[in-house]
Amino acid sequence: MSEIKELMIKINKFVQERDWNQFQKPKDLAISLALESAEVLEHFQWKNGDELTVYLAENKNDLGEELADVFVYLLELSQSVGVDLIEATHQKIAKNALKYPVDKAKGNYKKYNEF
Repeated sequence: MSEIKELMIKINKFVQERDWNQFQKPKDLAISLALESAEVLEHFQWKNGDELTVYLAENKNDLGEELADVFVYLLELSQSVGVDLIEATHQKIAKNALKYPVDKAKGNYKKYNEF
């Protein structure tokens, strides 16, 4: 069994034990995903260079918790709408490889339509 499937079993058990399925609708999961993503951004706001480097080293666990929240909501949302996240990711990487060929994209920050 993949680690993703094992995580989903744990997450589903956690949600079921608390009777939270009634609240776990796709819209609400998407909102929660965005809100938790914003909490990740708070760790970076107003910090640059060495200050950011030091902050991240000293707050790695706090940042990790926020990233885990984002990951959990992403997994729950993908499950609730029937998207195989692993397969969707493989497809997206293949699509991006066509949009961003190495000879044009390497070392270039521009969007594919600006090459």
